[in-house]
Amino acid sequence: MKPESAGYVARALREADRDRYLSTLVLPAVQRDALTALYAFNAEIASVPERAREPAAGEIRLRWWADALEGDGHGDVRANPVADALLSVIAEYRLPTAALERLIDARRFDLYNDPMPDLASFEGYAGETTSVLHQLAAMIMNGGRPVEPGDAAGHLGVAHALIGHLRAFGYNASRGRIFLPCDVFATCGVKQEDVLTGVASGGLAIALTRLADMARSHLDRAETAIAASPRSLHPAFAILAVLRLQLQRINFESPFQPSADLSDFRKIAALWWWRIRFG
Repeated sequence: MKPESAGYVARALREADRDRYLSTLVLPAVQRDALTALYAFNAEIASVPERAREPAAGEIRLRWWADALEGDGHGDVRANPVADALLSVIAEYRLPTAALERLIDARRFDLYNDPMPDLASFEGYAGETTSVLHQLAAMIMNGGRPVEPGDAAGHLGVAHALIGHLRAFGYNASRGRIFLPCDVFATCGVKQEDVLTGVASGGLAIALTRLADMARSHLDRAETAIAASPRSLHPAFAILAVLRLQLQRINFESPFQPSADLSDFRKIAALWWWRIRFG
C-alpha cells in the first residue's frame, strides 16, 4: 500500500465512519492500516446512495467497484487511493474478493425505496454488508490465514446493523426509507405509511423495543463467541463495546428524533477497556 493511499483512507474513514475509525485505534499497528483500508472501502460503498442523484448513477458506481475487484476496472484503478489501499490489502492478506463483491451487490438495495420486508431478509442483508467486515477483520488479525471465529462475526454483524438502523430510524423515514424489517412493525399494528409520515405510537415504540431486544441478544451471543475465539482476534471486535452504549441511549418514545451519541472520549474509553479486558 502506498503511503499516500494509507494516509488518504485514514482521513476518509475518520470523516465518513468515525466509530469504525476509532475502533482501529486499539488495533496493533501492523494490522491497523489494513483494517482501515477495508473499512474505508465499506464507507465508500455505503455512501454511494447518498451521493448518487438517481439509482442508475449509483448502479454505475457500484459496478465500477465490482469491476475493480474482478480485475476488469476501467482506466487506472490504482489512481483511486481507496481502491489502491484495498487491492493491496487483498493481495497481502489473501482476502476473498467474492465476499466483497457480495457486499457491493447487497448495497444495491440501498439505491431504491423498497422497504425491508422481513427479519430473515434483514439478517441476510446484515450478513452480506456488516458481518462480512467482522469476518474479514478477523482474517486480517490472523495474518491472512483462514479463521473461524465461531458465531462472533454473524451475531455482531446483525447487532451492528440493527443498532445502526435503530439510531438512523427517523432520518431514513424522512427520506422515504424503511431499513428495519416491516414484519416486526406489522405485528405491532404499525403501517408503513405511519413510519414514512412520522406518526409515533405505542405500537411503534413496542416494535422498536423488540428490535432493540434482538440487537441486545445478538450482542450477548457475539460476546460469548468472541470470548471463546483465539485471543489474537479479539481487537477486531472491539466496536461491540461502543454498540452496547449506543443501544442504551436510543429513545423509543421519540423515535423520529436523532439519538444522542457518545463523545469520542467515551467511545475511546470503552474501546480501550475492551482491549484491556479481551486482549
